[in-house]
Amino acid sequence: MPENSVSIKHVTKRYGQFTAVDDLSFDVAKGEIYGFLGPNGAGKTTTLRMMLDIIQPTSGAVSILGSDSAIAVRRRIGYLPEERGLYRKMKAADSIAYFAQLRGLSRARAKSRAYELLEQFGLEKFAKSKNEAMSKGMAQKVQLLSTIAHEPELLILDEPFSGLDPINQQTLEDLIREQRRSGRTIIFSTHVMQHAERLCDRFLIIADGKKRFEGTLTQAREKFTRRIHVRTGAPISALKNLPGVLAARADEMARGAETAYELELTKEADPQEFLRAAVNTGIDFSRYEQAGATLHDIFVALAGDAPDLNDKSALVREAAE
Repeated sequence: MPENSVSIKHVTKRYGQFTAVDDLSFDVAKGEIYGFLGPNGAGKTTTLRMMLDIIQPTSGAVSILGSDSAIAVRRRIGYLPEERGLYRKMKAADSIAYFAQLRGLSRARAKSRAYELLEQFGLEKFAKSKNEAMSKGMAQKVQLLSTIAHEPELLILDEPFSGLDPINQQTLEDLIREQRRSGRTIIFSTHVMQHAERLCDRFLIIADGKKRFEGTLTQAREKFTRRIHVRTGAPISALKNLPGVLAARADEMARGAETAYELELTKEADPQEFLRAAVNTGIDFSRYEQAGATLHDIFVALAGDAPDLNDKSALVREAAE
């Protein structure tokens, strides 16, 4: 068996003169949760569709579960598309069983598996409810259970958190973790950084069809500015003059003679050298706390220059997605 569940090598997708995905390469290891992050129109869905052999790349190579075609290994893959869809008149349990049968389970096993999943996730009372009668969040859960019913090795989830309330988002996060504990590989796309920060072993940031970063959160933080939170009576001008400080801003309202500040240091700066310099210039801190960049900070730094979706080229990109 291959060590990587997915391998993408120099994949490009063009629509006429527009390049939706530009020379993209990355690997997804077996058993990891891999985040596919980017703004709307970045090329995420186009890449996932090439991965699944729904559309063909203009150039480059795709390997999935050791095959050069997802169609050949389709029963080992679970795919939740961004466009949600269930047969409106079908009951929840029947929906799950139907999709399980399409992916190779016998009728009897598919039916029993549907009820197992509904009970496992506390949805057994909705087993005979029609899809059209369920809330959006409930219907999305049913579609997700339909995606995992055949116990696939690889799960590909396109914007799975879209439209879910916070409680259902947490339920989905728990399900993704459970799937990883069962040895499955999970790839999910999102533009909501909090989910990726909590879930991903590694992630890729894509913007304007190009890879901007691939790696762990720790590796990403090493490439970006450090943040320090301090409380002091010193003026902000004195803080800005300390070595390595890129920017300083008041973090909250002043308390007495002191004010809390958030300072941004360059990635090359040594926080201990900053602290020594402050002491040597007579600046005292009643609070000093280092903080790494958040994934949101990193995402904005890498993908924040993506084109406005109101312009013509971005509309073409959105159509390609």
